[in-house]
Amino acid sequence: MSESSIETLEMRIAYQDATIEQLSDLVYAQSRDIDRLNERYTQLQSRIESLSEGGDVQELDETPPHY
Repeated sequence: MSESSIETLEMRIAYQDATIEQLSDLVYAQSRDIDRLNERYTQLQSRIESLSEGGDVQELDETPPHY
């Protein structure tokens, strides 16, 4: 293999390593977002269940203070 070919391969590997690292960071960030969304979904589901059981309905029908 010529020196030029080796340099080309080294540059490609460095680029691929950087790309893999960026993708890994993106997957990690998306995983955190999914975890937060799942937590929020669970909270909202609990809230909906408590409202459907008749709990704390007044909070939704409350007149704003400026009226």
